[in-house]
Amino acid sequence: MIPYGDPNWYQGWNSVYYKETHRKFRALIREFVDREITPYCHQWDESKQLPKELFKRCASAGFTPLLVGLPWPTKYVGDRVGNGEFTPGELDPFHELIFIDEVSRCGSGGVLWGLSGGLSIGLPPVLHFGSEELKERIVPPVLRGEKFICLAITEPYAGSDVANIQTTAKLSEDGKYYIVNGEKKWITNGTFADYFTTAVRTGDEGPFGVSLLLIERTMPGVRTEKMNCMGVWSSGTAYVTFENVKVPVENLIGAENLGFKAIMHNFNHERWSIAVQAIRFARVCCEEAFKWAVKRKTFGKRLVDHPVIRAKFAEMIRQIEASQAWLELITYQLSVMPKKEQSRLAGTIAILKAHASKVFEFCAREALQIFGGSGYTRGGQGEKVERLYREVRAYAIPGGSEEIMLDLGVRQALRQSKL
Repeated sequence: MIPYGDPNWYQGWNSVYYKETHRKFRALIREFVDREITPYCHQWDESKQLPKELFKRCASAGFTPLLVGLPWPTKYVGDRVGNGEFTPGELDPFHELIFIDEVSRCGSGGVLWGLSGGLSIGLPPVLHFGSEELKERIVPPVLRGEKFICLAITEPYAGSDVANIQTTAKLSEDGKYYIVNGEKKWITNGTFADYFTTAVRTGDEGPFGVSLLLIERTMPGVRTEKMNCMGVWSSGTAYVTFENVKVPVENLIGAENLGFKAIMHNFNHERWSIAVQAIRFARVCCEEAFKWAVKRKTFGKRLVDHPVIRAKFAEMIRQIEASQAWLELITYQLSVMPKKEQSRLAGTIAILKAHASKVFEFCAREALQIFGGSGYTRGGQGEKVERLYREVRAYAIPGGSEEIMLDLGVRQALRQSKL
């Protein structure tokens, strides 16, 4: 019951979105995160890796498939959701929102990206566009936490400009393999991934020359190198090199030269998920600052008793609550709008993603100001705020930079209008 430390429906407010199943699910996730994740975040961040056992514990607890998005992949993991009190049929996007939101309470983008990066962006192309043989072989062990997957699109010379990737895949003379050469950079989970869902150029320049291949670490010529980034340390960010890698043609995901469509298919889900995380991280900053401000004293009174500090909280609160309301409205559209119509939400979700990262950045700054030196120090009472301050850019740039997201939103709005 820390002021604005949770969305208002957690604190007894009425809501048109959440039902009893959501309340029960929230309690289950919170208990799991408080026990299995939050106490260890600083340790994992400092060691710059997650224990592989964590993935298996999440899978055993019945949560992992939610990171891939709905519908629940019953064919590959069965129908046990959570502790068994929930069924795949009753799940909606608000259950997924709750799961991501509750895990985000740990206050570590590294943990979120380490746990969910590959599952939420690397596995969906296989699940939605891969052959039955590929899905049967890859999906079950990944969802059980036994194998790991990542999405390898970004290159040293092509980030948000996906259509201009330069990694090549040329058919061998016998037509049995693609020979892959190129480099990928800033690949989340790349240091420990067994599988790389990789964007390659199989045709001419532009989007219609891009294909997706599933490249396996065991294939000769695959090399990964850990990257030292500003934040999200435990997410396993890698520089990946492919040198004459022979990939069987059976590992093609979807049709040749139509990989751009498969990549775009998951962008709404990825950006929505990033927004969920960023908004909760903004709230974590506010919550942690509140806890500090009621016990830290300066000039004979608590920090929270200074008007200038209360003004900082007011600015954080108004932005967080407005963002939460917008997020829930969009999530409701994802719940009721037919899948084939949800492409119309792309521009709105893009702007939400940019807005969420800006709010996160503002709250991280203000919370750090309230903590002062205690927020500048790694570990201790300002641990979460210090870490989140470093991780803001990981939300403002990946998944589509703020500038490109804002422009995309306006361009789509113009296309849908009659102007």
